[in-house]
Amino acid sequence: MRTRPPFRADHVGSLLRPAAVSEARAKWHNGQMSGEDLTEIENDAIRDIVTKQEAVGLKGVTDGEFRRDYWHLDFMFGFNGVDPSEEAYKSRFQDEDFVAPAAEVTGKVSYPATGIMQAHFQFLKNATKETAKFTIPSAAQFRHREGVHLRDPDAYPDIDAFWDDIGTAYNQAVSQFAAAGCKYIQVDDVNSALLCDERIRAGFSKYGDPDQMLEQNIEVNNAALANRPADMAATTHMCRGNFKSTYAAEGGYEAIAEKFLSMMDVDGFFMEYDDDRSGDFQPLRFLPKDKYAVIGIMTSKSPELESADTLKRRIDEAAKYAPLDQICISPQCGFASTAEGNKLTEDDQWRKLERLVEVAQDVWGD
Repeated sequence: MRTRPPFRADHVGSLLRPAAVSEARAKWHNGQMSGEDLTEIENDAIRDIVTKQEAVGLKGVTDGEFRRDYWHLDFMFGFNGVDPSEEAYKSRFQDEDFVAPAAEVTGKVSYPATGIMQAHFQFLKNATKETAKFTIPSAAQFRHREGVHLRDPDAYPDIDAFWDDIGTAYNQAVSQFAAAGCKYIQVDDVNSALLCDERIRAGFSKYGDPDQMLEQNIEVNNAALANRPADMAATTHMCRGNFKSTYAAEGGYEAIAEKFLSMMDVDGFFMEYDDDRSGDFQPLRFLPKDKYAVIGIMTSKSPELESADTLKRRIDEAAKYAPLDQICISPQCGFASTAEGNKLTEDDQWRKLERLVEVAQDVWGD
């Protein structure tokens, strides 16, 4: 079993919001509750899920992203020069339309003196005796799906200067988390994973070469994580969409694996492998010898509990392409990438996480 992240049994980060949190955040958004009262309710709920994560045996513990409406936007809106779009942005998922304000660039991007979500991390760190894991969207998320969306194009007549500023601002964020004692950070990179889908790659082509986009994504992600302390583990999550148990893209990792796995400066890769749309395990052959693949062989999208034997067979399949010692397991994504959550219960969620720990102990030892 591993004592440094990523852990043999790990999870992506978000957890289903309890009713009390959902109701409190709705009241706060409507001006019916103060921010202070909301924080107290969130604090109580986070303490509870920290205890539950520790009880099932997880070594990497998150705050469930309870203080966010979206896995990405709440963090992205925190930068100077970034604001919600004036009109809602719609993205088509399998059976749902995801509608939200996009993060638009309205001026020069920089990291604010007040920081972003530093208090969120500090509360989590103080609440757990295990490793506090903090999740943020990757710097590459500023690609805004098809292209970089600049509400004020005069702010960046040179798009390379934009990416330089994003990398610098993100690096300051990561450095501040490190200074606060963060030993485990995860950057979620949906935009790179979307390049697995041939249909989406074709749509991206009108904005440039998809392979060059991938290289630029890797470059800005690496800039964000550069010079982090040696005791700060970093992973990236490569997800094709997770909204109300639906998805935005499909296709195996073959189209991006060689570059992404070899060039990304992280300790581990969380990869979706919960159904046929994820492709096979062959892309794991590109996994460098000093990195880990956290294979998402358990689904967070449905309540059915995978058997231990099924999960072990999947691990055996993956081990044909990457050494067993370089494999960890997790759900393919979070249980609630947005406040709405996926279509299963909290009890389903905890049974799944408990099963992961059980299987990891059987496969890699206690």
